[in-house]
Amino acid sequence: MFGIAMNGAPKYTPQDTHLDYVNPDAPKGGHIKIAAIGSFDNLNPFSIKGVPAEGLELINDRLMRRVWDEPFTMYPLIAQSIDVPEDRSSITFHLDPRARFHDGSPITADDVQFSFETLRDHGRPNMQRIYKLAKDVKVQDKHTITFTFGEGYNRETVMIFALMPVLSKTWWKDRNFEETLTDIPLGSGPYKIKKSETGRAITYERVHDYWAKDLLANKGQYNFDEITYDYYRDDTIALEAFKKGDLSWRREYDISKWESAYDGLEQSGIVKLEAPHQRPERTHGFIFNMRRAPFDNIDVRKALVLAFDADWIGKNIFYGKVKQIDSIFPNSILADPDRKAPDYPSFRHQLKAAGDLLNRAGWIIQNGQRVNKDTGKPLSFELLVSTPQEEKVALTYKQSLAKLGVDMTIRRLDSATFTERKMSYAYDVIAMYWQNSLSPGTEQMVYWSCDAAHKKGSFNYAGICDPAVDKLAASIASATTYDDLKTIAHKLDHILMAKYFFVPLFYKGADYIALQNSIAHPDKTPIYGIVTESWWQKSAKNQPQNK
Repeated sequence: MFGIAMNGAPKYTPQDTHLDYVNPDAPKGGHIKIAAIGSFDNLNPFSIKGVPAEGLELINDRLMRRVWDEPFTMYPLIAQSIDVPEDRSSITFHLDPRARFHDGSPITADDVQFSFETLRDHGRPNMQRIYKLAKDVKVQDKHTITFTFGEGYNRETVMIFALMPVLSKTWWKDRNFEETLTDIPLGSGPYKIKKSETGRAITYERVHDYWAKDLLANKGQYNFDEITYDYYRDDTIALEAFKKGDLSWRREYDISKWESAYDGLEQSGIVKLEAPHQRPERTHGFIFNMRRAPFDNIDVRKALVLAFDADWIGKNIFYGKVKQIDSIFPNSILADPDRKAPDYPSFRHQLKAAGDLLNRAGWIIQNGQRVNKDTGKPLSFELLVSTPQEEKVALTYKQSLAKLGVDMTIRRLDSATFTERKMSYAYDVIAMYWQNSLSPGTEQMVYWSCDAAHKKGSFNYAGICDPAVDKLAASIASATTYDDLKTIAHKLDHILMAKYFFVPLFYKGADYIALQNSIAHPDKTPIYGIVTESWWQKSAKNQPQNK
């Protein structure tokens, strides 16, 4: 089997020579610099210790490579083909005999087995969880290895195993995988580490004799000779460095900066790129903790959602360049197409509807304050935020709530405290998000299931517990066709959004990148958005157009 899709059949065949969203003739060369924020102390991205450096995914190849113009499909890399039975209860990898580590040593099935056992026992928690699903591992010969799965596996399991990074058994066998790593590791990818200054900068150099450079998944990509990540204390300093010309490009997440901080830079050779995409964006919102009263009452939750003036905030804080989230899969074909939000003539009418819901729930107005009609207790709660932008939006929301007699306290926390409160569900309302892809799977149970609702440290921030949701979330990873997947996703989206478990914030639906005009890129953007691995440096001799 050449490629494998989570649902349906792969788009590309063995006869295809390159992906549709790359320029197969992109020239090699150039040295680019990109900002990283904070610091790093570890060159092993798979360890739970320390902070790994940016860009380490460039040095470690995986058994197969994912592409970005299909929801979830894998194509040959270290594994040149696979065997998978109909029920996906096992996967056999046939390694490419040409596969090499950077020192020229061959990549073998023993390296794959070593990588599996190491990551299963000492890797990141998500790796440990998924790799423990293998009940049997068999090395059949130097280039063939089979994993057979046990209880708990599903259709997605083979896909995750195909994403396994392959480590050199010889290089790692006498090292402690759980300690932070400062030695430059032996890799196998399109780049290797040229220089590392712990906490300050890391530079990667292109492997000129990279054995896999012409494979379908790689052709036309990884074009820069060197890539440097320079570390900055915060994003404000990084932005100033970019404006001075010290950096090659930056991805902008803050709409207000995008609209105001790049004025006049065109004269210094800076280009602003807005590229629409079709991937689900973050489901970002002020999330109610339904484990606590009064958020266990849907009328209260709906009223608090209606009290959010999304139109005013979108226009005045986000320059009219955002849309309010209306799905757990915003900006994608997985969003429920039949969902229609109530249409109120004005925000004043919306607040009136919110007040009626609160009255029905037993929260009435006394002396301008919303109180419980039985206990006299005021309707007040605390919202936890972690960013200045969330705090800015929350302040406007607080003013709207005050018109209903509701008192909301905003508390902005440092990263460590915020994480502690989040992981222990110690909040009334929290500004947080869920991230989905075009191929949702087992993570849906972690987001929405009853089990996750009662397990601290999980991602069911709202405390959702509903048998119908559990059934849909569990079945999404078992869909055999993409049409089936969409049907399940639409139903899950419908039932979750009807619960009003969060105040929906906003999404952009586009990638915003500012770049030096010496950088070229293909004009086709795949469904997942911009792929910077496909970009290249224009040269004095040969300056190909963005095609």
